[in-house]
Amino acid sequence: MQISRRDLIRTSAAAGAVIASGGLGLADAAVAGSPAVRAARARTTVLGATTRKLTLAKGGAGAGGYRPVVARAGEKTIVRTGLGAEPKSGRAKRRRALVAFGQMSDIHICDTESPNRLENAEAFSSSAYRPNEMLGLHVAEAMVQQINKVGRGPVTKRKLDLVLQTGDNADNAQRNEVRWNIDLLDGGTVRQASGDLTKYEGVMDSSDPNYYVSDYYHPDGTATGKTDDNYRKTYGFKVVPGLLDAAGQEFQATGLNVPWYSALGNHDHLVQGNEAPDSTSQSKATGTSKLFKPGQLPRTVTADPDRRQLGTAEIVEEHFNLVAGAVGPVGHGFTEENRAKGTGYYTFDQGKYLRFVVLDTVNQNGDDEGSLSPTQLAWLRGVLARSRKRLVIVASHHTSWTMDSTLTGSIDPGRRVLGGEVVKELLRHRNVIAWVNGHTHSNNILPHPLKKKAKKKGARPRVVGGFWEINTASHIDWPQQARLIEVTNNRDGTLSLFTTMLDHAAPTSYANLDSPLELAAVARELAANDPQERENKRGGVRTARNTELLIPAPKFLRPKKKKK
Repeated sequence: MQISRRDLIRTSAAAGAVIASGGLGLADAAVAGSPAVRAARARTTVLGATTRKLTLAKGGAGAGGYRPVVARAGEKTIVRTGLGAEPKSGRAKRRRALVAFGQMSDIHICDTESPNRLENAEAFSSSAYRPNEMLGLHVAEAMVQQINKVGRGPVTKRKLDLVLQTGDNADNAQRNEVRWNIDLLDGGTVRQASGDLTKYEGVMDSSDPNYYVSDYYHPDGTATGKTDDNYRKTYGFKVVPGLLDAAGQEFQATGLNVPWYSALGNHDHLVQGNEAPDSTSQSKATGTSKLFKPGQLPRTVTADPDRRQLGTAEIVEEHFNLVAGAVGPVGHGFTEENRAKGTGYYTFDQGKYLRFVVLDTVNQNGDDEGSLSPTQLAWLRGVLARSRKRLVIVASHHTSWTMDSTLTGSIDPGRRVLGGEVVKELLRHRNVIAWVNGHTHSNNILPHPLKKKAKKKGARPRVVGGFWEINTASHIDWPQQARLIEVTNNRDGTLSLFTTMLDHAAPTSYANLDSPLELAAVARELAANDPQERENKRGGVRTARNTELLIPAPKFLRPKKKKK
């Protein structure tokens, strides 16, 4: 079927009424003549449930392999060892919770209308374009509502102390994206739209002369005189009238009801997460020429000065501009020193025993992979040396195995410190218990054992400690999850780190386009069916999701031996 934007505007109100009355999931949506909708499938409510209670999965394949999102049974917590600590009976009664916090990562809130977007690079990178990318704010809002509703660690029942955001909060280093992220988490009024707020001017616009069958999903339908795009023709995507208009509407964000802290990722610093901003990219970002496809004439779009790209000091400064009534803290972790020096790494303490060390692992010379400068490594060593009486949780965007960027340049000159060197430094300190990160868009948990040479010749080294690396999936790609982490003192010479995956609060299918949760349900289903993501297993193996990770307690938390 072909539908123009003028036709869409005339019929979207009627479509909304049909959707609202019948309930609509993308896999069941149809548009024939005037918009009409087939009977809706059952919806499952997710709000307030962790994955210990229920999990989400892809259902049976329909036309083009398109799958709905369905609910499944919850997953139990799996005990993991490997760092020299074994589970001891009775620890559930003995344990005391030291901290409980949420981790949000890789939200990728995206200005989809920006001239500096590189959607046409999709053939080379699965992150260049996604059919759900215009709904990032709605997914983040759904996750905020879920975290607020759950409210406690599911194992210890301790109230959540904080939320930690581990980078790629924005998508293209733009001021408006950075601001949307902060305002969303603070509880401000937000709108994922730029330029001319009365119309959508991105690559998914069906009415645009640059309608490309092979490259982009067009939820409003097929342009007049054109054929259905490949998302619909080949992969079973459906027409969803009014989706782009609904995605660009203003809404009042709920805001996290606990303090939140931020780490920076390569998409926060770099153009499309890969290139250092310069005068050319700045001019393009705030200009009017948007290229939809190489070799074709660009489209003229409405300019927006708020699309300018920010340097580190400017990103930090935005975090000091809180929404009225926000929980805070002021700066969201960033300090006055960060403001003065233009750096993105800092520490903060939580309670009597916990210290969080937040790194900035972005190579600002360019490159999507990470590394540190020698200056930051020296700072890290100093912090660890001063933290002997605290448990240390390191947080960053990149993982140890993706910190392999050796690119040097004038922006951040000198040698680059790679992940292996950071791991070695962390293993020197028995009080480092975890490294929490993102970037991979997948769930992984990796033990880093500390080994002691055996006294007997020929015997294997003995594992006497180490730390767990906890890597969490994204909000932009399926399965769009966050993670809850609880640290307990088992009071038997061991600690436990409990990790529990969290799906956002949107239901498994949507009934209308009238609220952020309904739009987040659309986003989740589109992400589940992204052609470049269909074979990826970003949810990870069972042992990378709901776990109890055991680790020896440092001396200052071990029970004192009774004198005979």
